[in-house]
Amino acid sequence: MNPMTEADHKTIEELSLNHWQPLSTLLYDGWVLRFANGYTKRANSIQPIHYSTQDVHAKIDECERIYASNQLSTIFKITPFIQPDHLDQLLQDKGYVIVDHSSIQTRSLEHLQEPKHSFVQIDEQLTEEWLDHFCRLNQVNNLQRRTMTQMLSNIRTCKALISLSVDGQVVACGLGVVERGYIGLYDIITDVNYRNRGLAEQMILHLLHWGKRQGATSSYLQVVANNRPALRLYAKLGYSEVYRYWYRVKEFNQV
Repeated sequence: MNPMTEADHKTIEELSLNHWQPLSTLLYDGWVLRFANGYTKRANSIQPIHYSTQDVHAKIDECERIYASNQLSTIFKITPFIQPDHLDQLLQDKGYVIVDHSSIQTRSLEHLQEPKHSFVQIDEQLTEEWLDHFCRLNQVNNLQRRTMTQMLSNIRTCKALISLSVDGQVVACGLGVVERGYIGLYDIITDVNYRNRGLAEQMILHLLHWGKRQGATSSYLQVVANNRPALRLYAKLGYSEVYRYWYRVKEFNQV
């Protein structure tokens, strides 16, 4: 297999924008500003991955005003593809702090192990039943549920909402989205009382086989770099790191 190039990595960044949708976006001189009522940093942050032509200090100031007017902290996602390439240092100088060092990992869908646990449900459209289980396992409140419902409804490519059951009870959920030959995995969650039993591994294998049937040849995921149990799981499944990213955050102080 040919090694991934920087262009391949940037494609993953574009896919991640598509696969975890905000409620609205604002394109500002190549920066993508995303808004989703504060639900997740991915959907409420600035993605500076395209060209930048205007004065960067003025742009940062304007972004801060825009996010403050929406009662949100200003958050930048820092990847190897930021524009301009010295933005991370500029944000540090302005008092932005780093949170959530994260790893982008990929694997080929060749030589996939067959799953052994067969009690899974895969829906290609969002259902209230899946939402009920997901919100229960993630302790998502009613306001966040409404936001997440719209975010998931905004995904415009093929998606799979999966749940896994033990003795008739749903104990794990997740999301897979297929585009341009990749299946991206999101929000893999297992009930705390059922962890360390290999159930997440089985659920992911089902998702990957589903993605392969939809034409995907590779998979990617994002994992917080200090989440050791998740890192062990993904390594066992054959994922390996291709690059890292983190967030720079400036808190919103409401007067």
